[in-house]
Amino acid sequence: MALVKLQTQHFRNLSSTPVSFSPSFNLLYGENGSGKTSVLEAIGYLGLGRSFRVSRHQAVVSHGEQQFTVFGGLDRGLDTSAESDASGVAHRLGIARDVSQKETTLRVDGEGVRSLSSLAMHLPVSVIDPGVFDIVAGGPGKRRQFLDWAVFHVEPSFASTWQQCQRVTSQRNQTLRNGRLDEALLRVWDSQYAALSDRISAARKTTFDRFKLAFQALVQEVDVGWTQGLKLEFYPGWDSSQSLLDILASHREQERRMGHTLYGPNRADIRLKFQGRPVSETFSRGQQKTLVILMKIAQGMVLSELGKQVTFLLDDINAELDVGHRAMLARKLQALRCQVFITSIEHPQPEALWPDNQAPEYRMFHVEHGKLTEE
Repeated sequence: MALVKLQTQHFRNLSSTPVSFSPSFNLLYGENGSGKTSVLEAIGYLGLGRSFRVSRHQAVVSHGEQQFTVFGGLDRGLDTSAESDASGVAHRLGIARDVSQKETTLRVDGEGVRSLSSLAMHLPVSVIDPGVFDIVAGGPGKRRQFLDWAVFHVEPSFASTWQQCQRVTSQRNQTLRNGRLDEALLRVWDSQYAALSDRISAARKTTFDRFKLAFQALVQEVDVGWTQGLKLEFYPGWDSSQSLLDILASHREQERRMGHTLYGPNRADIRLKFQGRPVSETFSRGQQKTLVILMKIAQGMVLSELGKQVTFLLDDINAELDVGHRAMLARKLQALRCQVFITSIEHPQPEALWPDNQAPEYRMFHVEHGKLTEE
C-alpha cells in the first residue's frame, strides 16, 4: 500500500490543507526551511510512530500549540479485497500527540489501536537521509535498528517478543544492581531471558538470510570493484557455539559488577568486513555511502518479495550522492515499484534520474512556507 493522501494539523510549519500524492514517485523542492523535510517527517510518523529527526515529540508541535495530528490515506495496493473511496483511499491511519498530557492517540480505519506497531505495520517507511550512512560508520545499535526494521515487517510476532524481552531485561538488570544478589531470582530471569532471546535471534537470522541473498543478487548488477572481498555476517549478541544460559552463568560476576546485561540480543550486530577488516576502517566515505544505498535497496527487495510496498523517504540526497548514484537509486526503486518521496533545494530534473525517457509516473511539488503546490 502507498500513501496517497496526507493531512496534518499543528505539525511544525505545515499547512493543514490535504495533499494527494502519487503511489509511485513524488518530487518535492524548495528552499531550506520551507517544510520539505517536515513533510517527510510527518509521513515517517505514520510508518515509524516517531520522528526520524528528533527524539522529542514537543519539537514537532507548531509554536504555541499543545497537540499535533497526522492523518494518512493509503491505497489498496495488492489488497484486492479492500474498497477504495472516490479519492483512491482504502485505509486510513492517524496519530495524535498531546504533549502537555503526554498522551498519544492511534487510529487505523477509524478504530483506536494501542500499540505503535499496529499502526506502523500498514506503512513500511524507509528513510535515506544524511544520517543513514552511520549504519556503516556508527556503532552496532544503528545496524540493529536497520535489521529490526525489516524483521518487524517480515515476522509479525517480532514486536511483541521484543517488548517482552525488554521487560525481562529490565527486571534482570534491577536484580543485578541489588546490593545482595538473589541468585534464585536471577536464575528465573535468566531462563525467561534466554528463551525470548533465542526467539528474537531466530527471527533476526531468518530475515538477515533473506536480506543477504537479496544483497548478493543486487551487487551482481552493480559495477563496483569491492564486492568480491565484502562479507556480511549476523552476530546474535553472544557466542552461538554456547547456550546463552551457560554464558550468563559463567559471566555472573562480570554482569554484577557492571550492573546490567552484557550478553544477548541487545548486543546483536551486522558485521560488515572487507578482506577481514571492518568496512568502517577500509572503505572511503563514498564507498560507505554506496554500500548503505545497496543495503537499503536490498531491504526493499526482501519486502517486495513478500508482496509489501515500501515507502522510501529520500531527504536532500543531492547533498550526499553524485548524479550517478542518484540515478542508480532511482532506477532500482522504480524496478521494485516502491513509493518514493525525494526532496531537494534545486528544481528536480527527472531526466537526470531516469535517462532515455524511462521516467515513471510522478508528481512534482514546490514547497514554500509549509504549503505544497503541485506543478
